[in-house]
Amino acid sequence: MSVVNLLVSTGRRFSEWRHRQQAYAELMALDDHSLADIGLHRSQIAGLVEGYRLPNPSSPVPFRNPEKLARPKEA
Repeated sequence: MSVVNLLVSTGRRFSEWRHRQQAYAELMALDDHSLADIGLHRSQIAGLVEGYRLPNPSSPVPFRNPEKLARPKEA
């Protein structure tokens, strides 16, 4: 069974690689204006295709220590 699993795993990884290559080629074919319309810069395409998350500019940035910003509780 391990040989079959190896072949299935290899086939799956090759298929995923081909999908990433196709997505990269399609995004690189867009002009800068079209990329800006969907909120991307050309320099972000490789990271996006490889699965790295891009920061969402509309999401709030969490504070490292929110306790320091809170008012002290009154007794």
